[in-house]
Amino acid sequence: MPRWAKKWSRKVSDVGDALVDDYTGPHNPLWVRASVTVVLVYLLTILILCWYWDKEPALFDVAENAQSRATAQVVGGVSTATLIGIVDTLLTKRGGYLSNDIAPPGMLMDNIPNWEYGVVIQVRDFNKALREAFSRSLSQSTEDGDLALAESRFNFDHNSWIVPATESEYREGMQYLESYLKRLSDRAQYDAQFYARADNLRYWLGTVETRLGSLSQRLSASVGQRRINTDLAGEAASQQSTNTPGELVVKTPWLELDDVFYEARGSTWALIQLLKAIEIDFDEILRKKNARVSLQQIIRELEGTQQAVFPVILNGGGLGLLANHSLVMASYISRANAAIIDLRELLAQG
Repeated sequence: MPRWAKKWSRKVSDVGDALVDDYTGPHNPLWVRASVTVVLVYLLTILILCWYWDKEPALFDVAENAQSRATAQVVGGVSTATLIGIVDTLLTKRGGYLSNDIAPPGMLMDNIPNWEYGVVIQVRDFNKALREAFSRSLSQSTEDGDLALAESRFNFDHNSWIVPATESEYREGMQYLESYLKRLSDRAQYDAQFYARADNLRYWLGTVETRLGSLSQRLSASVGQRRINTDLAGEAASQQSTNTPGELVVKTPWLELDDVFYEARGSTWALIQLLKAIEIDFDEILRKKNARVSLQQIIRELEGTQQAVFPVILNGGGLGLLANHSLVMASYISRANAAIIDLRELLAQG
């Protein structure tokens, strides 16, 4: 061992011995040593739980999930069961639901809570599509009562701690979805329906398109962009409430980079499974439109967003030396969004 290494090794050993002597010395009362030990054990436990809970759940098999939840195979059963499975996973994953925690370790974590928010957004959007489109034959038809009640529960504040807690509201929403699925699977009843039509699918895909477009723009702003204001482009007579600059500088704050990244991870995690369910329930429509491969390509692009992540979200320049995880995520989402636009146009054709 080199001389300088031996010297530093002796210094570190001396400092360690001094700390041990100071802690165990007779001048420290027993209650002081016990209190310090309890604090150290508590902090170590918090760190271990933070590490253990900071794990995103894996994708589940939508067909197996539907088989375990639905009493019979019916149109719409896989999509509804998948939505229930997503909410169930959200509430029962490692650590449970963390967004509304007010004590460590949950309150010290931000990656998984942002992931949860991305999932919640997709749950709200799909339940809204269920109530407004999939379960109704015409715009003037009556909405399903269970889906309406579920929607109000899922739109509850996502970080409410108590009176009522977010988890209790979401569990009630899941129960209403299970009631709808039970009636949907009962062939003796006809008051619960799921209409697998091209126009209904286009309705939901339009919502997905706007969500992914927003996420792509927020992720791309990680490096800062000068954007031309195109809000009124394409129509000479268009107006807006207040004037805005012709050129805008958009940049995501440094401390929010990982927040946006994990929100996108959660949103795409839920979306992948919903699209796989749609592929099963809308099988005839997709075959008729020759659109199955288009949907499969969208799923393939979104699956790229679920790859293992380096422990630190890097924010290198666009063509710099270091990687930029946000731009990589934006690339996958942008390609999926472009494919969704093409799919909607294909579904609109006769």
